[in-house]
Amino acid sequence: MAPVLVKHIMTAPVVTFFAEQTLPLADDVMRIHKFRHLPVIEPDGRLVGLVTQRDILRAQISSLTGLSEAERRARQDEVRIAQLMTRDVWSARPDMLASHAAQTLLDHRYSCMPVVNAEGILCGIVTERDFLRFAVKALMQHD
Repeated sequence: MAPVLVKHIMTAPVVTFFAEQTLPLADDVMRIHKFRHLPVIEPDGRLVGLVTQRDILRAQISSLTGLSEAERRARQDEVRIAQLMTRDVWSARPDMLASHAAQTLLDHRYSCMPVVNAEGILCGIVTERDFLRFAVKALMQHD
């Protein structure tokens, strides 16, 4: 059997954000599509960070503040993805062994790794769900 590489199991294309986009947009996109993390890129496609569902939740203004929904949304419109995202993100290469990427996720307790080419251009993302999907497919072959 040929080695399984990240490019064989990654999700591509990937929904992304730009650093200047807003918290409410990120919240809407993540909620509607049920994403837990989205890469942040430059206009040329170069990876610059990662924003997670946890980042979004942490940045939201609580409904307990006494502000109306419109007032909360207006204040949150001022929050940019650049203020929320993690900049130092571990990434994988498409030709990396999937087992190495999986071990990195386990060792560091990450739930995903963006996948970039040699120039740092985002080309996919590999998530816990991708590995689970691969495992299910492999197990079904042995049933």
